[in-house]
Amino acid sequence: MNILLGFINIVVVFSLVVLISKLFKKEGLFAWMSIATILANLTVCKMIGIFGVTTSLGNVLFASTFLATDIISEKYGKEEAKRAVYLSLFSGIAFIIITQITLLFIPSSDDIVNEAMKTLFGISVRTTIASMTMFFISNMMDIYVYNKIKDKFPKHLWLRNNVSTILCNCLENYFFNTLAFAGIFSIPVIISIATTTTIIEAIIAVCDTPFLYLAVHKKK
Repeated sequence: MNILLGFINIVVVFSLVVLISKLFKKEGLFAWMSIATILANLTVCKMIGIFGVTTSLGNVLFASTFLATDIISEKYGKEEAKRAVYLSLFSGIAFIIITQITLLFIPSSDDIVNEAMKTLFGISVRTTIASMTMFFISNMMDIYVYNKIKDKFPKHLWLRNNVSTILCNCLENYFFNTLAFAGIFSIPVIISIATTTTIIEAIIAVCDTPFLYLAVHKKK
């Protein structure tokens, strides 16, 4: 069941990226970067089993930010793609700050959601800093690698899309898990977690290629 839902989730999320780019152009993609960053920080809390490994539901939404920046790079240039990453970083930080302030309020006797909010919005400072740092670095690196490959192989859209996304996802996973869990888990466990996550995200990255073609295709 999770495998089927996983593919449905990929199609829905990537289709929404394409749709928002068609309806609202660059502004829509900027908005999506913020939406995906906030939703990913919520859905990442839920762990699921798929293909025999444990992963989080935030992977597809995080991957959709790479698709969005690739579309922006392709249609509007790398400087606009960088602006989108800065905006999404700001949105993620604002979300964290506001939710943490919300948790500081003392609930009334009639409140029924505070405990659930504490569970959902409760964070590890170390993990959060590692996540936001690697999110920013990996997306900026994706833009750099994407455009470098574009300069050398301008006709091969699939090549720059897959190489940049898979490479940056791989680096992001290994560095994030090291920063977040060093001293908590052993090095072999950290490498194992990062490797399984990278394999799943590589599959997701390959799946986004047709959606990139749909987004940048121009009618003749």
